[in-house]
Amino acid sequence: MALGSAKKSSWKLTPGQLLWKLSDRARQAKEVRILTAEAALGRRGEDLAHRYLQKAGYAVVARNYRAGADSEIDIVARKDDVLVFVEVKSRRTAEYGAPERAIDSSKHKNIMRGARAFTTRGGIDWSQVRFDVISVVFTEPPSILHQQDAFYPNRTI
Repeated sequence: MALGSAKKSSWKLTPGQLLWKLSDRARQAKEVRILTAEAALGRRGEDLAHRYLQKAGYAVVARNYRAGADSEIDIVARKDDVLVFVEVKSRRTAEYGAPERAIDSSKHKNIMRGARAFTTRGGIDWSQVRFDVISVVFTEPPSILHQQDAFYPNRTI
């Protein structure tokens, strides 16, 4: 780089992205007053995951889909012919391990139960379903790790 030349940033916001960012911030500011600190952090992680998926070409179909008292799916998205159920795990730091380690067998069953309800209601073939996990660590900038087919890693759709 020549002396005195301006360093170009590869990160620019489009007007639509700026609007999303502003609306997310406004909602998050309100939620901080209403939700617990952990719940607000989780919601912020879901917002980042939602934007990440949209940027990666996914169409977000639903957020926080509930199929009962204990089965909630953070994000339901579609890419090509695959319906993707996404669990989002957020942490302030990775000091105590990766966020996705918090998905235990009970949470796995609840996600599966919610996915079954969603696919049954929508008439979607189970062979066109995938389960992903997005881990968000709030470093500066936030770290996002997307694990595709996290529940069945050796399966092909």
